[in-house]
Amino acid sequence: MEYINGQRKGNKAIISRRIAFLTLLSLYTGISVTAQEPVDYLRIDTIYKLANKTYSPEVNANWIGDTHHFWYSNREKGGTVFYLVNAENGEKRGFNSLDELKGQSPELWTASEEKTPAHRNAPDGKVKSPDGKWTAYVKDYNVYIAPNGAEEGREIALSMDGTFEHAYGPRLEWSPDSRKIATLKTRQADCRRIPLIESAPKSQLQPILQWRDYAKPGDEIPVSLPVLFDVERRKQIPLDTEAYRRQFSLTLTGWRKDSRAFTFEFNQRGHQRYVVGEVNAESGEIRHLIDERSDTFISYINNYRYDLNDGAELLWVSERDGWRHLYRIDGATGEVKNQVTSGEWVVRKVMFVDEEERTVYFMASGLHAKEDPYNQHFCRVGLDGSGMTDLTPENGNHKITLSRDRKYFVDVYSRPDLPPVSLLRKTGERKAVATLERCDVSELLKAGWQAPEVFHAKGRDGETDIWGTIYRPLNFDPSKSYPVIEDIYAGPHDSHVPKDFNPVPWCISSLTGLGFIVVKIDGMGTNNRSKKFHDVCWKNLKDAGFPDRIRWIQAAARKYKYMDTERVGIYGWSAGGQNALAALLFHNDFYKAAVALCGCHDNRIDKLWWNELWMGYPVDESYSRSSNVDNAHLLKGDLLLINGELDDNVDPASTLQVVAALMKADKMFEQLYLPGKNHNLGGSYEMHRLYDFFNRKLFINK
Repeated sequence: MEYINGQRKGNKAIISRRIAFLTLLSLYTGISVTAQEPVDYLRIDTIYKLANKTYSPEVNANWIGDTHHFWYSNREKGGTVFYLVNAENGEKRGFNSLDELKGQSPELWTASEEKTPAHRNAPDGKVKSPDGKWTAYVKDYNVYIAPNGAEEGREIALSMDGTFEHAYGPRLEWSPDSRKIATLKTRQADCRRIPLIESAPKSQLQPILQWRDYAKPGDEIPVSLPVLFDVERRKQIPLDTEAYRRQFSLTLTGWRKDSRAFTFEFNQRGHQRYVVGEVNAESGEIRHLIDERSDTFISYINNYRYDLNDGAELLWVSERDGWRHLYRIDGATGEVKNQVTSGEWVVRKVMFVDEEERTVYFMASGLHAKEDPYNQHFCRVGLDGSGMTDLTPENGNHKITLSRDRKYFVDVYSRPDLPPVSLLRKTGERKAVATLERCDVSELLKAGWQAPEVFHAKGRDGETDIWGTIYRPLNFDPSKSYPVIEDIYAGPHDSHVPKDFNPVPWCISSLTGLGFIVVKIDGMGTNNRSKKFHDVCWKNLKDAGFPDRIRWIQAAARKYKYMDTERVGIYGWSAGGQNALAALLFHNDFYKAAVALCGCHDNRIDKLWWNELWMGYPVDESYSRSSNVDNAHLLKGDLLLINGELDDNVDPASTLQVVAALMKADKMFEQLYLPGKNHNLGGSYEMHRLYDFFNRKLFINK
């Protein structure tokens, strides 16, 4: 049975029409052509059941309260077994159900009951002072305090100049000594709204117009500035905040424990300066503990800050030496005491800081020269930079689950080509306490499953290794020729090629089931490598790493002759949708067919925060250079555009403006505009259309 444009058709009629078409094509062009088998959607939609042929997958540890015990469920050939593990000695006991497990060890669950923490802040926004004498709140855009107890009801205004346009609050932060209040005063800005038409609502016959607040690059945005009130003197302490008016954001980050100051973080509009400021509680003087600057962008979504000893020192993540590393900052001077980590690798995430041991535990990638540089490892280092240790040395991507007291953790490591191994470890030690499980894929291999291949090749500069993964069809035959499809997402906020084992990745498995080779690649401009690697994206989102991606695929095809680089397709969602269409605009000598789903095709039409971070502020000509709309006339190849009318993540106008530009340029393309659909495109109908499109466009042998 086959679907054409999402509709079931009788196989005989479809095949007859296709054979007739191919015969005519052969007569008129002189090219011998054959068609791929009709799309068997029932088969490819059920391919995901292959995941059930894996046993003892990764351990999902559930630590029991403050104890050193955890439990997990394990799918085995005989059924699901529940295990209780004692981390101190690695012993585990199996049970037939979770209820049986709990029944055999009720003392663990009784001991792990948590108390609900008290919360001083009332749901109405009123905040009690630490000494319990006062309550602070915002009323009519101004800050008020009122005494608690006997004098309750006599309120005192600390400000009188608040208005709707320039409002105080809503967050009020008392100093620990109850003498001061820190808050923000915000100049409001009218937010742009975009219209969305729900064409076929379930509630009524007629369409419904919806509106969404949606700021776009260059729009005016609210400006928040720090404010300090002296409660005892009933006055506002003046602060010099002029330097913080050109902002993307400013947030309060808390008081010092001794009430000497409060801190804030300021992200300048354009993302080229990031400040950690400290406001003196007595004088109102502001000094900068950290003043991070960049000629391109500061990827603030990767920032990390930890204040040691009540701000005497700060632990800070920075890319100032070209790699994302930890620095210890003097809280009194703002000077760097020492670089805690260093080298041509990156800190991915700080897990915790042990102040007593003066040690930081974190995830890092790129540590080992012969390993995929995106694989994460759990590491430890002293705050003085000494004793750097990889606590999870095995070649793979490590995911850890710590006990509550952080003395033990479960480590699951895997790769796309390595089934998960689950270990129990003691924090600080490299040797495992016990091996919990090793994933069994023997039945998966018997079913014709092909393990993905982690592959790397040199990028555009001839020096930098570009990493990705090759996925081959079921029952792969190296004597055949296979078209290649790239699954692309080049968003600079992260790296995107999965590093964990997944026997049947969504969409990819369907395409390999149809007989395609699928590849995923992290080219230059994506995150989690060097700053230089990342900076390729700046004011240049159209690049999307294509010069690296194309060289990577060509290198793979030189090694594997069955990869047909004359039949290369590409698809992606959101930023990946922008990338997929860009392939047919700027690199159409290599890519032949593209499916662009919910693409942000012009960065001026998309959301403010994401696009200004990479394309800069103010909006300039670089936005046009990267625009699929302004460059639509360059289209060459087969294109399918898919988006939903209710997409409030990427304005649907982004795709429709591409359509208008393609029509103006007299370009042929296919479009699927879906009523009632939002940004989450991945339903069976649109996926069947994607499969059918590539089946029609790439399975013609020349």
